Amino acid sequence: MINYLKNIEFVDPWLLLLGILPIAWYLWKFIKKKNSDTTFTLSSSEPIEQSSSIRSQMTWLPDVLRLLGLLFLVVALARPQLTLKEEEVKAEGIDIMLAIDLSSSMLAKDFEPDRLEVSKEVAIDFVKKRPYDRMGLAVFAGEAFTQCPLTTDHTILTDFLETLAVGTLADGTAIGMGLATAVNRLKDSESKSKIVILLTDGVNNTGYIDPQTASEIAEEYDVKVYTIGVGSQGNALTPVNRRSNGQYVFRMSRVQIDEALLKGISKNTGGRYFRATDRDDLENIYAEIDRLEKTEIEVNVFKRYEDEFRNFLIIGLMLLLLELILRNTILNILD
Repeated sequence: MINYLKNIEFVDPWLLLLGILPIAWYLWKFIKKKNSDTTFTLSSSEPIEQSSSIRSQMTWLPDVLRLLGLLFLVVALARPQLTLKEEEVKAEGIDIMLAIDLSSSMLAKDFEPDRLEVSKEVAIDFVKKRPYDRMGLAVFAGEAFTQCPLTTDHTILTDFLETLAVGTLADGTAIGMGLATAVNRLKDSESKSKIVILLTDGVNNTGYIDPQTASEIAEEYDVKVYTIGVGSQGNALTPVNRRSNGQYVFRMSRVQIDEALLKGISKNTGGRYFRATDRDDLENIYAEIDRLEKTEIEVNVFKRYEDEFRNFLIIGLMLLLLELILRNTILNILD
């Protein structure tokens, strides 16, 4: 009902001022009746109380029905219309592949609770803010693969992000393979803008595709690469070994990120390099990328109008008819 009333517009809204007349009539009659009441002093009110009936208690009803009926007729006279809005959204989206490092060093404790968990949470927030873009996910450690191809179903993508875990791939940091895997998903895209956001916390130390070669492939297919180095300055509590039961052994180790490599990849492809030393940095980086890569959206709004005055007219007439029936039959009150 509330939504219905919100969508009501009037062709002649000034006619609603006529509603003052029945309201003024009702107030005048109420005040007149109140001033004409006579007070009697009786030894006992019991006879009157015994004679009270539904009829005597409902004397106010006809006047209220007349007031409401006249108000509905005034609303009908102002010609209410129901406005139905339809939106047509045309979006020129951007194709974005996230390439996320799953090497064991992503469990380092310089982020709370660790680098990987923070990276996942911030990436999920980024995905949710871009509903019109196709997005996908590639992961890499000692090897790389596509976790989620390009899709507009961001629920599936966020589900994949939430389940990312270290240990699903052979350990290592194959930055070149991670980038090449992401670019491979974008190379045939017809989108006007193709983006890779590559996040890593280490130095390329494995993989059969060199990062420079992957960068050249990205450049050839007009894929812009934003690189993010994740890790604090100095030392951090980092996994250095793994026990037979699968538990990692942590020790303070120096944070090493090949910033020169990451800067080179971004520069060659027209992107930018960012360094995140804490959660706030990472959130600001994704916010900056969001500002740099805006999706063009065109929204056309169409309106349809349906006359609703008949409904108000019918209700008003029914209320007046009910008032007339009650006044001349059940209540039989002289006006």
